[in-house]
Amino acid sequence: MRRASARSDGGDGPAGARTLVRLQAEPPVWRLGGPVGGLRLRRYRATDHATVLDLHREGLAQVGLRPGDGVYYDHDFFRMEEIYLRNDGEFLVGESDGEIVAMGGLRRADLVPGGSSRAFGGYALGNPALDAAEMVRLRVRPDRQRRGYGAAVVRALEERAVELGYRLLKGDTTAYQQAALTLYRSFGWKETRREKIGGIENIYIEKRLR
Repeated sequence: MRRASARSDGGDGPAGARTLVRLQAEPPVWRLGGPVGGLRLRRYRATDHATVLDLHREGLAQVGLRPGDGVYYDHDFFRMEEIYLRNDGEFLVGESDGEIVAMGGLRRADLVPGGSSRAFGGYALGNPALDAAEMVRLRVRPDRQRRGYGAAVVRALEERAVELGYRLLKGDTTAYQQAALTLYRSFGWKETRREKIGGIENIYIEKRLR
């Protein structure tokens, strides 16, 4: 099933001006650009696990962060289906030239606690009503940045959040990750507060969908 296209706002470089096209409704598939050098977004599969975990850790290392620092963690990567795909969420990977080079997820905002307790791995479902989702794990491989790939992932996940019935999107980043903060702001996300965790300034953001 082919869907109408949407502009992939934000992002630098020639891909930032391309159109993100929905190719398939379920499971969702999008394309940005052509078959060579472009990006194909699709749902995460179990065989992607090692690659997305490496991509996550590489993205943190690029800005001097690491899992277990009190802000970032990686235990959810070992429960992908449970946390993202079977609980009203989504996780997308972006492929370019046959390699996974980008990713991002949506999960119910009540799945993971806030503040420093996020790093310890527990979660429990709260309000059964679908109200708020977190956009998380937005990563683009360093050698593929500034091509509009991050903007494409944000656009696709926002589209999925609307389809899933969410009213509000939440997210967080750190003061070290100014490129991510700039990208979110270009999509109309607003900063709500800041909190220092383990000496790292965590920035909370959100966007109302309806």
